[in-house]
Amino acid sequence: MKTKVNYFYGTGRRKTSVSRVFLKPGKGTISVNGKKLDEYFERPTARQIVMQPLATLGKEGQFDLYITVAGGGKSGQAGAVRHGLARALEKFDAEFRPALKQAGFMTRDSRMVERKKYGKPKARKSDQYSKR
Repeated sequence: MKTKVNYFYGTGRRKTSVSRVFLKPGKGTISVNGKKLDEYFERPTARQIVMQPLATLGKEGQFDLYITVAGGGKSGQAGAVRHGLARALEKFDAEFRPALKQAGFMTRDSRMVERKKYGKPKARKSDQYSKR
């Protein structure tokens, strides 16, 4: 007979990336889209961003994480995972919320790429101005 696994879930978003983070107490194994954290996020800064909520609480190696992330680039995905992990940790223990909120991990980063405007080569770049 199979036993039900108790996961704590959090959704994270950043730019156009969306992550789903499933958290349960464990040995500290982390899988992102079926790969290990080091294989999926090659840049050390991206791995550091992902681990920030756990580092803030001093809980590294105490939770198993199963993460799916889609859309955007690696930087946005790392931010989305951080946001989702913070939300999952809050569901696990509500007493974590003040520390996570103080560090700014509970707030969705609303900065997005500005759209390109017609008549311009990019969002704000214009053709060179000539006075005469």
